[in-house]
Amino acid sequence: MFDTLSDRLSDIFSKLTKRGYLSEENVDEALKEVRRALIEADVALIVVKDFLDKVRQRAVGQEVLKSVSPAQLVIKIVNDTLTDLLGSDDSSLNLKVSPPSVIMMVGLQGSGKTTTSAKIAKFIRDKYKLKILMASLDVKRPAAQEQLEILGRQIGIDTLPIIKDQTPVSIAKRAIGAAKVGGYDSVILDTAGRLHVDSELMNEMEIINSNVTAHEILLVADSLTGQDAVNVANSFSEKLPLTGVILTRLDGDSRGGAALSMKAITGKPIKFIGVGEKIGDIEEFYPSRLAGRILGMGDIVSLVEKAKETIDTEKAEKIASKIAKGIFDLDDMSSQLQQMSKMGGISGLLGMLPGIGKIKKQMAEANLDDSVVKRQIAIISSMTKKERRSPKILNASRKKRIAKGSGSGVPEVNKLVKLHRQTSDMMKKFGKRGMLNDNFGVGMSEDNANSLDKPLNLTDNMLAEIGKSTTKGLPGLPGLSDNKNKLSGLLNLTGRKK
Repeated sequence: MFDTLSDRLSDIFSKLTKRGYLSEENVDEALKEVRRALIEADVALIVVKDFLDKVRQRAVGQEVLKSVSPAQLVIKIVNDTLTDLLGSDDSSLNLKVSPPSVIMMVGLQGSGKTTTSAKIAKFIRDKYKLKILMASLDVKRPAAQEQLEILGRQIGIDTLPIIKDQTPVSIAKRAIGAAKVGGYDSVILDTAGRLHVDSELMNEMEIINSNVTAHEILLVADSLTGQDAVNVANSFSEKLPLTGVILTRLDGDSRGGAALSMKAITGKPIKFIGVGEKIGDIEEFYPSRLAGRILGMGDIVSLVEKAKETIDTEKAEKIASKIAKGIFDLDDMSSQLQQMSKMGGISGLLGMLPGIGKIKKQMAEANLDDSVVKRQIAIISSMTKKERRSPKILNASRKKRIAKGSGSGVPEVNKLVKLHRQTSDMMKKFGKRGMLNDNFGVGMSEDNANSLDKPLNLTDNMLAEIGKSTTKGLPGLPGLSDNKNKLSGLLNLTGRKK
């Protein structure tokens, strides 16, 4: 979503870092470029002006201008100001109330409110281990209640039984009553939407809230609508005591203006962002982390957290034990490739690594995408157990059969076998050096996972080893020391040639 803005800012700051000394004129020149980049990203003019004023006040001072590396300090100031612009780091939901806590989802029709309700329900259940009840109050949109019921079945979360011809207020009251009787910790109310903000919609929302007194009122806004999303948030906040905003479709091709303007204009924090269509594609919003991504600094903390959430510790322990004995077969490789896919695939992981933005064009030219990993998994799945455990027995006829079974070609099978051989050698080195547990996240304590410093230290070690050879969770991804190595490492992972 922020690719264009990130590229522009990266170019601006790369010019600054080439200067050994920065004058006030240099800073102003850079800020003009930043202003142009923010406006192109559809950020509200009033927000742009306030942002640049704050950066200039912090940057144009004797302490910065006479420092050893003033350009780096200017970049840090922009990062800190961007974090302030995006809002507070406290994105947690108010769930510490006498149960059931009531979460009311509001927004316009088409913003993804019903799907987001299911996403939030799954998020709360998985993270806080709470019992959730969902209820649809949308009696006007055809099959709206049935849609929430189907989503509930898919993720294993209860929904309020549908009773025809009930009013939204009656459904809300029935949901609260059922939650109290059923011992539910939280109730999510999916309200109706309209194609545009009108008095009828607002009155309905006000009446519902006055009858149930929601602890959280979350506005679901479509980030693809740009500044309209901010206008919608303003309209809702005038009638309802909004506690936060959820921006959907942040994985789309919008320019990012809604996210960058929302908190500054509405005063309402962004609590969650939707990053895909799947039920699990929702993340808590951390301004400092998003600011780091925008400025090309990556998001190492989120990467470590994602690894902790998705890595199967039991499988990792088994693979670690095998590698310690010098064994790394194609079953192990398939497991690691599947782990990568769970963590967001190549594109998702690279977006969290620092300095990747500068090679995106090269990656695009190399036709690098997550389908390559899926094909590799398909090839391994087409092998017999014996072939996966002993790749040395793969002769020409076996490779031909595997290629046919996986819908690929013999050359692709050969590339995979070669990649496995190289990765196996690297893995054995890791096993001998006793680094496997750190890189897999095996044995990572709860304190390590919850501490900002510990994950960063873990990841620093991981990245240091990546620069030498390969990372445990991403087989065959070497060379993050410079742009050329980054690209060659990625091409090696997919078996492509430059």
